[in-house]
Amino acid sequence: MSTWSAIPMRNLIVAILKKRHGVILDDELRRTLKKELGADPSDSELNAALMQLEINGIIHVSQITKTRRRIEVVHEGTEFLAVDED
Repeated sequence: MSTWSAIPMRNLIVAILKKRHGVILDDELRRTLKKELGADPSDSELNAALMQLEINGIIHVSQITKTRRRIEVVHEGTEFLAVDED
């Protein structure tokens, strides 16, 4: 992304998720971010923001297909297990 934004991408993603009732697909998120920022975010920027939000326990990203992901807000009391954590 070549332009500078006053709102960090992580905050923008959380705001978009709140408008979408806590769930969005990654391609829809990318389109919405492009509208908000005026430029298409790079894969590395988007992945870094999503990873930081997931590490902080704010969102959960799950793989739907090989190329599609589902991003959802983690509600209080909800826990997700990592791979091989039964």
